Amino acid sequence: MGGFKGDRRTLRDPCAKAARMNVTVEEVKRDPEGILHRVLDGETLVVTSDDRPVAEIRPVERAHRPRPFGLAAGAFLVPDDFDDPLPEDVLWDLE
Repeated sequence: MGGFKGDRRTLRDPCAKAARMNVTVEEVKRDPEGILHRVLDGETLVVTSDDRPVAEIRPVERAHRPRPFGLAAGAFLVPDDFDDPLPEDVLWDLE
């Protein structure tokens, strides 16, 4: 990706990343690569049209790793009758 024209030093400011910045639809059309770089640097952008917010462009949060198997081992007990058939009155209520 080349051609980014913005000053990246200001985008790395932690305070700037926390704030939401407004950009117009015209700015997105004029410099989509610059907009992408701002988002990649952690900035959340609110796209406006006629001074009204219409969309938000933000970094995708990192995917969480799956929980390890057996994480809750020993935290609860499964009753011995867990697999037994349900009583007739309960089955009747379910139908």
